Amino acid sequence: MIKFPLFKTKIKGLEKKFNLIDPKEQREYFEAKAGEEIKKLREYLKENTFIAYLLGKKNSGKGTYSKMFAQIINPERIEHFSVGDMIRRIDEELTDEKQKKELFDFLKKNYRGRFSMDEIISSLENRSTKTLLPTDLILTLTKREIEKMEKKTLFVDGFPRNLGQIDFSLFFRDLVGYRDDPDVFILIDVPEKVIDERIKWRRICPVCQTSRNLKLFPTSKVDFDQKTNEFYLICDNPDCRGVRMVLKEGDELGIEPIKERLKTYDKLIQQSLSLYGIPKVLLRNSVPVKKAKDLIDDYEITPEYVFEFDKETKEVKVKEKPWIVLDDEGAPSYGLLPSPMVVSLIKQLVEVFNL
Repeated sequence: MIKFPLFKTKIKGLEKKFNLIDPKEQREYFEAKAGEEIKKLREYLKENTFIAYLLGKKNSGKGTYSKMFAQIINPERIEHFSVGDMIRRIDEELTDEKQKKELFDFLKKNYRGRFSMDEIISSLENRSTKTLLPTDLILTLTKREIEKMEKKTLFVDGFPRNLGQIDFSLFFRDLVGYRDDPDVFILIDVPEKVIDERIKWRRICPVCQTSRNLKLFPTSKVDFDQKTNEFYLICDNPDCRGVRMVLKEGDELGIEPIKERLKTYDKLIQQSLSLYGIPKVLLRNSVPVKKAKDLIDDYEITPEYVFEFDKETKEVKVKEKPWIVLDDEGAPSYGLLPSPMVVSLIKQLVEVFNL
């Protein structure tokens, strides 16, 4: 098991408690916790770019952290690039004859791999969600996207899950250094129990598809179904007009259906640590309860929301408490909000680039 170090965000003498949900206070929080480092990164990105490869389990926060980082530092100069989104966009390209021809012309010129061009085209045209595309094809398509965004810093999220140790090394050896600027791995550690509860308590609006969490990220309106004895969320989107958010089919199983995939992610992270010549940022999304007091502030802990139904007033009362989960070693731990994770990311990147 990989040991991710604990990171301290607590600053002696900083007494203010920030509301990390409020955008204004969130900006003040980052200025207080990492103001000097933010200035250095902003200055660096005026003339430079880098490519960060995000590695972490499903629902580990890769997209959230990279987008928050971009918003704080310079959203005009930083882009979050999801390999999964890229594949879905390619599905759309295949429905347009002009875009389809441009894609196939690019592949004929740039693809290098074990499969014939006929096999590659067939794998794209006949792709299903249950079929993994060849790794060398994903590599070529990823390079295509990197070329499109050559003047921006990229956070690349999502890599082939079917890489063996040798293929993994070759994949990144080919990708790292592809563009002439620094590369860095960002490895994210999140306990499986955290992922399990994020999935089990997730609720989706059937109209606008907004996702929230009954336990960890409720909407402003919570109601109670007296017939089923269950609390439920009302979508905040005014266009949805009070639609009840629902449990997505299969979410009640939590991580059970993806356990093998989670094991694969662990192997990928372990393999990435063994690759030399590329700096690594290690982000840990849990702090043992017994060590938290010295490392973090209370408001940086993910809150758990508990509901009570008042039978007399017919109203739902909402209470908050620190969310405690067992980490992968069985230690009671606090899950962290995204903001302290991004503070850790900012400070480690300043060290990586010697700013």
